[in-house]
Amino acid sequence: MHAIRQGTVLGDRYELDQPLGRGSMGQVWHGRDLHLGRPVAVKTVVAELLSEAGNRDRARRRFVREAKAAARLDSANIATVYDAAVTGDTHWLVMQLVDGATLGMVLGEQEQLEVASATAVAAQICSGLAAAHAAGLVHRDLKPENVMVRRDGVVKILDFGLVKLMADDGPRLTATGEQPGNLLYASPELLSGDPDLDGRSDLYSVGCLLHHMLVGAPPFPRDRPMAVLRGHLHDTPPGLAEAGVPVPDALQDLVLALLAKDREDRPASAAEVYGALGPWLPAARPGPDTLRGFGPEDPRRPFVLPQGPYPV
Repeated sequence: MHAIRQGTVLGDRYELDQPLGRGSMGQVWHGRDLHLGRPVAVKTVVAELLSEAGNRDRARRRFVREAKAAARLDSANIATVYDAAVTGDTHWLVMQLVDGATLGMVLGEQEQLEVASATAVAAQICSGLAAAHAAGLVHRDLKPENVMVRRDGVVKILDFGLVKLMADDGPRLTATGEQPGNLLYASPELLSGDPDLDGRSDLYSVGCLLHHMLVGAPPFPRDRPMAVLRGHLHDTPPGLAEAGVPVPDALQDLVLALLAKDREDRPASAAEVYGALGPWLPAARPGPDTLRGFGPEDPRRPFVLPQGPYPV
């Protein structure tokens, strides 16, 4: 296949308009669905990188299987997968185009969030994870770059359908050339190469993200990869108060529970974490352009009251 470039049409349907971002595994494009006339996001991944996890044909089959599983997820807090296929040497995934910024961009601008906003973001992530974990999917690569904050405040998790494939034979944190962005938020069992991961690995990442949002930095120093690795595997994570951020004791206890080395010591489910975050979420109030208050599961005002996992 020719190199992916602007104007390429994948699957006789998805035209690539302009690149939105590039990573070590491939590229994300702003695209257009020529059949339905809607904008989409298209992630293209070079087959050689995926085949490092094993035989190329096996990687291709696994890619399609995981994409189908991700496409079945139904949550307001997960970017919907529309389509996926392999063309020549390129695997591609078509997703809902989220109009907003990554959590990484938000933190780059604001450095840290107040308690209400940080817990609202974490609650929405947990809402999406609850749906994914119920379907038997573990994300494995939660980090600020894989969380989108839409312009209206809705939080969307990206990249279900790709990360499980890429991590299938272990964490592979450096073999594919990845920068240590995922290392900063990875659970001890993922870093240890545990083949039997469950949803509590993602909850550890939620703890890292909560710490980052509240403090302005991940729990362990980002500039020394080996120190980060040692921190996740062995060191006691620093308390929020130690970093100069006063938070309620119960919220500090929740963050430390999420960052427990042994997954048995963490909360049992994403829905449980969502419920535990409840006391610090902003109170519901009418918006400026509406004549009514918002209900407890109205996805239009997630920063006021996030949509909860179903059933709660």
